[in-house]
Amino acid sequence: MPRTRLTPDALVSAAADLADEIGFDHLTLSALAKRFGVRDASLYTHLRGLADLQERVALRALGEWADALGAAIAGRSGHAALSAFADTYRSLATGRPGRYAATRHPVPPERLAASGEAARVVEVCYALLRGYDLSEPDATDAVRLLRSTLHGFSDLEATGGFTADRSLDTSWRRVVETLHHILTDWSKI
Repeated sequence: MPRTRLTPDALVSAAADLADEIGFDHLTLSALAKRFGVRDASLYTHLRGLADLQERVALRALGEWADALGAAIAGRSGHAALSAFADTYRSLATGRPGRYAATRHPVPPERLAASGEAARVVEVCYALLRGYDLSEPDATDAVRLLRSTLHGFSDLEATGGFTADRSLDTSWRRVVETLHHILTDWSKI
């Protein structure tokens, strides 16, 4: 079987896939090297080490999230945008668990700023909220509410934290409806 050519991009793509399979916390250079059929030392031509790989996967995951969330809300506003955003968020968090964990991995601020990926995710969030006519500081508070709510539900779902005999989809719809009402009536809160 011919070896895949090692490039930083190929390594990061394979590492992101591997993180989804085994968990971001279990991602190692050895596991990645094994996937390519090479020795660990071969990776050091393209990566500075595990921390570098983790940061690259985190930035890749943030970029993928920005693209997916942006596409979800494109041409939509208000409730339709919120529903599409929330459903995409949940799908990514539960369907791509390694990448999701990577989005929460600390990346040095200068590297994060240079990539622009985190800024793109934030911009998508603010674009969503423009449909609710929120300005600062309310917009920042609303972004925090959205993130904590969607993260909490998705994380509990992914880890089996919901055990009640009730449809998760039904509960999810109620969560999204509640968020919509909160955002619509923000100024009254």
